[in-house]
Amino acid sequence: MSSIKQDFVKFDQVDKSYDGKLLVVKGLDLDIAEGEFLTLLGPSGSGKTTTLMMLAGFETPTNGEIYLDGDPISSIPPHKRGIGMVFQNYALFPHLSVYENLAFPLKVRKISNEIIDEKVNKTLEMVSLGDFGMRMPAQLSGGQQQRVAVARSLVFDPKLVLMDEPLGALDKNLRESMQYELKHIHESLGVTVVYVTHDQSEALTMSNRIAVFNDGHVQQLSGPNELYETPVNSFVAEFIGENNTITGTVKEISGNQAKVETDKGESVIANPIAVKSVGEKTKMSLRPERVMINPAADLENKFDASVAEIIYHGDHTRVRVNILDDDQFILKIPNSSDDIKLNVNDKIQLGWSSYDCRALDY
Repeated sequence: MSSIKQDFVKFDQVDKSYDGKLLVVKGLDLDIAEGEFLTLLGPSGSGKTTTLMMLAGFETPTNGEIYLDGDPISSIPPHKRGIGMVFQNYALFPHLSVYENLAFPLKVRKISNEIIDEKVNKTLEMVSLGDFGMRMPAQLSGGQQQRVAVARSLVFDPKLVLMDEPLGALDKNLRESMQYELKHIHESLGVTVVYVTHDQSEALTMSNRIAVFNDGHVQQLSGPNELYETPVNSFVAEFIGENNTITGTVKEISGNQAKVETDKGESVIANPIAVKSVGEKTKMSLRPERVMINPAADLENKFDASVAEIIYHGDHTRVRVNILDDDQFILKIPNSSDDIKLNVNDKIQLGWSSYDCRALDY
């Protein structure tokens, strides 16, 4: 049994500039394993889409090299890279039937009609469109069109599939069901997928690993759980999920605890992730679901708060409170049979563990 190639896709010191001055991707070193589902996540202008376009062959690196299965590909045109692509706007041929859309990349590769028929029908069944081969794209819903686009990217057994915000045009419920569908297709085929999105929940749901981009650099490359629970800097903490930020100055550091004085003079015990010395400014990151009401007596951080707003979200209640002179502090309470009943203006005590309160860069 052959071992999985950990650098199946490799970016080696890749820069990209469109004008010869400003770099939109800066010194990118990134290895993508064979069979991995890797998501490039970041705000607009962060470099994620440019990275995907260079991998596809639609853009050329200014410096550095990109390797696919050990071979340099920067000088190879897109149609010779053996890569499948899925776009947000589907890019289906409107004058061809669903069957003909899927057959097209096989005909270009001079595959026999018999094998084309077998592959097209098998792939349509895989995306639950077995009876739709003779339909035209205009006769399909948005979700069905996107399934056809995914099927077309897979039908010729590509080494690699690239997806550029493929679910962006779908409504919320359809987008969520397609996330699971794509995840299951990936798991069943084991094909390598590189996926671009700015939707954090989409990235967390589907990916083996996520590369968070900002300002042309990868800020963090981790699995979904690690990315959410242990962000390495304040950008990642604020970009991924909802986050409470408390600013202050480090007063003491001892082992895995730091005493931080907030801008209003309160003391918070935090986990010193990115601070090394007394006197440093820090942004402390605390997830809303890690905040407890009526905390245990031995919890390091306990503060009085007043309830400012209560919003019911079905599976949880989102509560905004005034605490530490911050009236935008959020906690999330799971909705269960033993709900804590709260009202606006209630006085409560909140607490959290020092481990969950991460002292990051300022």
